[in-house]
Amino acid sequence: MVVVSLNQTLCPSTIRSAQSAFFNGSSISVFSNSKSQSVNFSRGVLVTRASAVVEQQKKVALIRIGTRGSPLALAQAHETQAKLKASHPELAEEGAIEIIVIKTTGDNILSQPLADIGGKGLFTKEIDEALLNCDIDIAVHSMKDVPTYLPDKMILPCNLPREDVRDAFISLTAASLADLPAGSVIGTASLRRKSQILHRYPQLSVLENFRGNVQTRLRKLNEKVVHATLLALAGLKRLDMTDNVTSVLSLDEMLPAVAQGAIGIACRSGDDTMGNYISSLNHEDTRLAVACERAFLETLDGSCRTPIAGYASRDEQGNCIFKGLVASPDGTRVLETSRSGSYTYDGMIAMGKDAGKELLDRGGPGFFKC
Repeated sequence: MVVVSLNQTLCPSTIRSAQSAFFNGSSISVFSNSKSQSVNFSRGVLVTRASAVVEQQKKVALIRIGTRGSPLALAQAHETQAKLKASHPELAEEGAIEIIVIKTTGDNILSQPLADIGGKGLFTKEIDEALLNCDIDIAVHSMKDVPTYLPDKMILPCNLPREDVRDAFISLTAASLADLPAGSVIGTASLRRKSQILHRYPQLSVLENFRGNVQTRLRKLNEKVVHATLLALAGLKRLDMTDNVTSVLSLDEMLPAVAQGAIGIACRSGDDTMGNYISSLNHEDTRLAVACERAFLETLDGSCRTPIAGYASRDEQGNCIFKGLVASPDGTRVLETSRSGSYTYDGMIAMGKDAGKELLDRGGPGFFKC
């Protein structure tokens, strides 16, 4: 027997079970207005209550993707949708995948620097809540926005292939950071970028509350609010906007944020259907690299007030190379470390944790701001 309620929004898996029971002639217990009714259906026989269940099934997508509404977030959701369609024929049908836009705290509060808003999960919390409330089936996140812990009853078994992790320099007046004259203002909401810029170029200034989506920040640059800005090259590539790039910073000049360029896809634990769908898209090299970097971040217990950077990659011999960095926000103090070892989950988690412990010890009390 399949039990359904007509007084609440049904998850697709429940509706599919009801439809299957209907066509197999099984019994469906339908709850409506606090009253239940057990009804037996035979194939081809359609009565009012069964019709409501089957009709709703036609209107509900097989997968509902939850995402932020920025152009970049939508591009990542559409990338996920395209990969699911290409890998699973049943998802290629029109309407099989629906994209649902959810506003997050980080989207709603634009007047303050992220460091001043505080807390973790500024761009993920509301999406994760929608997932756990069964309002969506999977959540697509930029991995650099995902806290190092996940909510109960949620798993993240998939990372899509990682994009270029480097940062792009964009300016209307200079070819690089080194070419900017003293006193030039660079717009960035990232303390990681600010600290590394000021460490190498103390003669420059940084406008911290330079927030908004990619298009908004480029507009501010064109309006000459700042002389230059830095953006993740991955996002510009996904938006097909690399023609705006003046130059690309090397990893030695600007170490990226933990998990920069990586997309993560989450679902509810125990939802085997969704878990199987998204696990089929997983790129294992990316997943392991992100796990290493997040182990580093978790060990440092990093917050939005602590400039932290980390990057794990595979070298020519197939081993893992990890580089990590912490800094004071003003860039006067920068601590760096590196590790190398086997490109395996256990080995890379150990590398990330060990690197984090080293920098915690070297930083000393008071270095890490909460």
